[in-house]
Amino acid sequence: MSALHIDRLPTAVAAVLFAAVLVWFIRRARRGGSIFIRRIAGLEAVDEAVGRATEMGRPILYCPGLDPMEEVATVASVNILGQVARRAGQYETRLIMPNRDPIVMTVAQEVVREALTEVGRPDLYDPNDIYYTTQSQFGYAAAVCGTMMRERPATNFFIGHFYAESLVLAETGNATGAIQIAGTDADSQLPFFICSCDYVLIGEELYAGSVYLSREPLLLGALKGQDAAKAMILFALLAGTILALLGVDVRSILE
Repeated sequence: MSALHIDRLPTAVAAVLFAAVLVWFIRRARRGGSIFIRRIAGLEAVDEAVGRATEMGRPILYCPGLDPMEEVATVASVNILGQVARRAGQYETRLIMPNRDPIVMTVAQEVVREALTEVGRPDLYDPNDIYYTTQSQFGYAAAVCGTMMRERPATNFFIGHFYAESLVLAETGNATGAIQIAGTDADSQLPFFICSCDYVLIGEELYAGSVYLSREPLLLGALKGQDAAKAMILFALLAGTILALLGVDVRSILE
């Protein structure tokens, strides 16, 4: 029996190629090379949204969705939360964050505390503003809506994975006159956010959000590397389709 599986060679080549592209973009980003990321309106509006809350003397409301901490959308949401908290600290604006999951709450408290410390305003951190509500889906929605009606935040962020409560949250925020930025990878909830919010991050824009706001070289290089790998896969699929249409047996070439 051979120790080398020849039939898996294409997979190995693809993995090495992907790693090489990823490392090249990361090294380029760390050297300060120019890396283009297309403009995302929802993220460009973060400064405007935080500034509006500051001018009106009202707080910012941030909802991380309903999923637990191990889900990708929640991780992306917490990363964006760090950038929003930095802006809030720079503008000395209060940030409120009701949570459905106690682990997400604990992580969010640390993220906000660290962000405020980095901008030199640790005194603005109040753990009571990042609090647990309930595990119940609509109990959480009722708690967030109640907060919006009592506190009247000038800006609402709905960033994460949402379910049927999305329209309830977004419509209540719309009724209070707040500027709203939403972002989710839940396709079924996007129409509700698009109808009720000022800006919406769609699908992968949510995952790229923290990179876009922070411009951190390691994350920036990884993002561009992934985009390049996707382009290469699409090109390979297109080339394979054309060869198949021309009657060439692609499988025999790979084998």
